[in-house]
Amino acid sequence: MMRSPLFLTFALAIGSAGALPSTDAAAQSTRAVRATAEASMVLTGNIDVAADGAVSGLVLDQKASIAPAIAAFVDGTIRRWQFEPTLVDGKPVAKHAPLRVRLLGRPGADGSTEVRMTSVDFSEYDDKATDAVTGNQMRPPRYPEAAFRAGAQGEVMLLVKVERDGAVADVIAEQVNMGVVAPEHAMQKMRDMLAKASISEARKWTFTPPTSGGDKGLAFWTVRVPVTFALSDKGSKQPPTPYGRWQAYIPGPRQQAPWRTTDDAAQVGTDLLPAGGVYMVDSATRGLRLLTPLAEQ
Repeated sequence: MMRSPLFLTFALAIGSAGALPSTDAAAQSTRAVRATAEASMVLTGNIDVAADGAVSGLVLDQKASIAPAIAAFVDGTIRRWQFEPTLVDGKPVAKHAPLRVRLLGRPGADGSTEVRMTSVDFSEYDDKATDAVTGNQMRPPRYPEAAFRAGAQGEVMLLVKVERDGAVADVIAEQVNMGVVAPEHAMQKMRDMLAKASISEARKWTFTPPTSGGDKGLAFWTVRVPVTFALSDKGSKQPPTPYGRWQAYIPGPRQQAPWRTTDDAAQVGTDLLPAGGVYMVDSATRGLRLLTPLAEQ
């Protein structure tokens, strides 16, 4: 638990979250959604992991913009992590990687604020890589007009099945996370609009299959592609949230891809994949693998 200094910033994040227009009759439903919303903060940086899997270095971006209590919590948590050693030619080596973490906050009845780390990601995307699927022709989807007019913003995580020739065989919206608060039926409508716009455009995409490495011989590949719908400063009804500050976060339900036999719901960090990248699922070439469960933090 973290005490009252964070409570006000949390309350402001949820209280000032963008909201879609609603009638008086829907106000109660809007309040119910707002009550279940959590404040989110995404922090970035770089991490160094020693050959034995222990954390040897950590640098948070723009640390001066982060509340000291939050920075201390993140630093103390991460430095206790243990990773699976990274092997090169069968020998453990040190590893340097980008770091993204998501914090969620929820106020307690006693005026304290519970802050926990729920997601972490170390992914890197190299559009010149030959041992992974990379993007070829990937035009971004158009912003649905109704969603744009309403000021709706969110991120769609697409799960794409890529054929041997680089064409899209199938695609689903694995999850749609929103940054606005509205009655539940309106939230679902907005999720559907953003998902449909993303899926429609993604079916036209093409990819470059891997030509080297352990994944090149697969019958097909599954990749994640994040699609962000964010209004510019001019079009937004709310000012952009500065780095190191709380913002509303209403995650949507996760969907399972029909062509996958494994349960993807347990994968942590998929909500933090950087925009503009293509990220292979179940890749033979893995980055850092965290052994310390986030639930223990």
